[in-house]
Amino acid sequence: MERSDPIPVITIDGPSGSGKGTITYRTAGALGFHILDSGALYRLVGLAAAQQGLDLNDESSVAKLVPSLDIRFAGSKRLDDPLDVFLDGTNVSAEIRTDEAGVHASRVAPMASVRAALKDLQLSFRRDPGLVADGRDMGTVVFPDAPVKIFLTASAEARAERRHKQLKHKGLSVNLAALLRSIQDRDGRDRSREVAPLRAASDAVVIDSTDMSIDDVVDAVLVLAYKRL
Repeated sequence: MERSDPIPVITIDGPSGSGKGTITYRTAGALGFHILDSGALYRLVGLAAAQQGLDLNDESSVAKLVPSLDIRFAGSKRLDDPLDVFLDGTNVSAEIRTDEAGVHASRVAPMASVRAALKDLQLSFRRDPGLVADGRDMGTVVFPDAPVKIFLTASAEARAERRHKQLKHKGLSVNLAALLRSIQDRDGRDRSREVAPLRAASDAVVIDSTDMSIDDVVDAVLVLAYKRL
């Protein structure tokens, strides 16, 4: 017997570096839900387009590529362990996390036809028993009917410091001031773009994690989920 009620979705939107990924993984792990990392999809599209030698400024060609891609997420949902990402059967988890992949993603993400082509793919992640979707327009565009919508934010300074610690932990040398400028620039681009600009859905709960621990944020999301799902 098929269920008549919609499969529950929790959307977690917010600016770069706000901790959406970590909160998404931990929330999904606690609830046993599936995960949609929408940012990874744009990185995958950019990577695939570059691998095929497409002009990343050619919106039509990039959009036509999307339906042919075989994309799969697999692996652990423990805490904030990242899922493995497969493109056409090849594990590209490392490739899509490079700075180059980030640049490619930033070029294709503002394209209206690319976003439209990816929407059906994103909707296909909505499977029982539920989904936690991480991105910038999950609650406003992709899953506007989601019963739980979170807009996770933090000050640009706090986000830069967190990213600085992450990179230092990986043994990378990085300038904190440069990171802050990069985050501020990214915020400006995301909020001012014509297609699906970064904003909180009208019915989203805004959580400012500047002075909150990861556990505190997860607890707040779960309390809301248990009330509404």
